[in-house]
Amino acid sequence: MPRVKKGVTAHKRHKKILKLAKGYRGAKSKQFKKANETVMKALHYARNDRRKKKGDFRKLWIARINAASRINGLSYSQFINGLKQAGVEVNRKMMAEMAVADMATFAKLVDLAKGQLANAKSVDLAKK
Repeated sequence: MPRVKKGVTAHKRHKKILKLAKGYRGAKSKQFKKANETVMKALHYARNDRRKKKGDFRKLWIARINAASRINGLSYSQFINGLKQAGVEVNRKMMAEMAVADMATFAKLVDLAKGQLANAKSVDLAKK
């Protein structure tokens, strides 16, 4: 069986990593060992941040909805509770978009939630 030398494979792998490290400063873009460490770390951060991005957007949407609902006289939690009781299923992304772009429609949603909360409160008082 002939001897297998890995020179071509290693060279290909090194070139691939150095290509990914293009634009890094100093040795991190020139030397394979430093470049490999940096690229692996960068890929790890990229993966983690793709996961974190979903939560970050949800936080942004909630902040926007909270601000708009407080302008209309309800806190975020009361607003969401009222919508759930009313059976309205609009996701937070769409509500945040409404809060920014179409305040009139958002105000109608807030009024619906307020009405539902008032009905729930009157039912609770009637039970007592």
